[in-house]
Amino acid sequence: MTRARGARSGQATTEVVLLIPLFIFFMFAFVKIFGLLILIQRMEIASYYAARRWQLESHRNVAIQQSFDMPTLLPDIQSKVQNYLGWGNPEFQNLFALADPGPMVSVQPTEVWNVVTLTVPISETLLFFKFKPLNTTMTVTKYVPNRDRPILFKLPGS
Repeated sequence: MTRARGARSGQATTEVVLLIPLFIFFMFAFVKIFGLLILIQRMEIASYYAARRWQLESHRNVAIQQSFDMPTLLPDIQSKVQNYLGWGNPEFQNLFALADPGPMVSVQPTEVWNVVTLTVPISETLLFFKFKPLNTTMTVTKYVPNRDRPILFKLPGS
């Protein structure tokens, strides 16, 4: 079969006008959902780091807690957690939908446990529109036991 003179083959209008923008929209949606999944995994790792470091470096004495733990140790842990979660990096903030004031680590000491909570505010704008029922904060809570400083093990009577 021969073509008529002057006729050219071309791309279908439906593919160009409808399918390619639809593909791009789903690609952006997939990237954002994948970014949120990565953020959840990073939050678990960061909260474990914060809880473990608080357990190993904090003190049980209230005077030392007020002079070292809260003003020195906690901000250092928080800055490392924020850095790990990508706070301050515009590409990561956009991918993970991080919002102001940024990831926060808080510690509530009790008699037996220290409750270490990582709170990450996320933006309501995930794609190109806002989700109204979306919770705008994600939290991870770890319970860390109070520990005494390690002492040398000695058998009784030796």
